[in-house]
Formats: sequence, structure tokens, C-alpha cells
Amino acid sequence: MSVAPHPPTPVVVAGARPALWSLTLTAVVAGLGLAVIAVNTLVGYLTVGLSQAVPICLGLAGCFTFAVALRLLHRAWWLAALSVVPALFVLVGSVQLAPEAVLRERGVAQQVTITDVQTSGKRHEFTLRADSGPLDEPLVYSGSSPGYRVGQQLTVLVDPQGQVELADAEKVDVAGKRSMLVLGAAGWTLFALLAGWRGHVRRARGRQASAPLPLPI
Repeated sequence: MSVAPHPPTPVVVAGARPALWSLTLTAVVAGLGLAVIAVNTLVGYLTVGLSQAVPICLGLAGCFTFAVALRLLHRAWWLAALSVVPALFVLVGSVQLAPEAVLRERGVAQQVTITDVQTSGKRHEFTLRADSGPLDEPLVYSGSSPGYRVGQQLTVLVDPQGQVELADAEKVDVAGKRSMLVLGAAGWTLFALLAGWRGHVRRARGRQASAPLPLPI
């Protein structure tokens, strides 16, 4: 008399986390990215008139924190490395939005002529003269190719309260900085979703690989 074989006993993996746990981790990392953007933008507004070193350092710390969180979620570094691209949009947008918004809101436009330039390394200070006389504040450019020359005429925006450095009116682009923040936020959110999905698959495979094989009956 033959005995019917017993159905295989399902393997229960100790410590297995459901998909809801991975979804929760993904939401936390995505929320972290949005929080970094919001906080650094707010700090940029609160520190208008002070050194931009505060939002720059805070933004760098926030971008690094998000990259580490992405690596832990994904369990690999390559997505975290690729997140540097939207991080640049986040950093530039959150740091430059506030001063450019101030200039666009209350700045006074003046037609000026560049009369002289002082160069120290990559820092260029262009002396400006308006119809009413020379301006006390120079136009500052940091970089190797400023694109300005002595004798050139341009329009600058001057903060009447003196909190924000004057800037070339053509370079003040508030809508562009907001678009950079939107692109950075969208990129980080997309990376968080991708890292969450791939991290969930990696954890599931790891649990399957470490699960004990059922004993033969």
C-alpha cells in the first residue's frame, strides 16, 4: 500500500519584510530629498544679505545625506553617484533663488558702462559708471571667462537696501532657478523610486539565497 507524498512544506524566512516595508523606506528617502530642497531654499531666504556659505554648506551636506540614504536603500553606489546630476540643480537653484528673487522684486535697473576691471585669480571686479556717476559697488564675476570687457554697456539690478550684490539683469532668472528646483526634485524622486524597487528585489533575492532548503521526506 503506497502512501501519498506530503505536499512540500513552505519555507518561512525569518525576518522577511513585506513589500510595504520597502515602499515605506522609498517614501522616506523621497521625502528626505524634498525636505533637503525645502529647507535649503528657506535658509537661502533667511540668510539673504549674509554670506552664501551657509546655504552652500548646508546644501552640500543635504545632497551628501540624500546620496547615502539612496545607497542604503538601493544597496549599491551607482544610483547614488548618478544622483549628483540632479543634486547640482538642487544646490544651484536653492542657493541662488533667494538673492535673484530679491533683485527681481525690489532691484533698481541702471544702465551702466564698464570702466575698469580688477582681476585676482578667477575673481573679476568690474568698475561701473552710470549717467549719475560711478557706482560704489562693482560687478563681481568668479570664473575664467567673464564675458565682459571695458567699455561695454549693460543693465544691472541694484538692491536699494544693499543686502544683495548687484547683478547683470540678463543673468537674473528667477523662473529658471525655480525650474532647476523642480527638475532636481523630480530627478531625486525618480531615483528614490528606482532605488526602492531595485533595493526590494535585491533584499528579496538575498533572503531567498539564505533560506534553508526543505529536507526531503
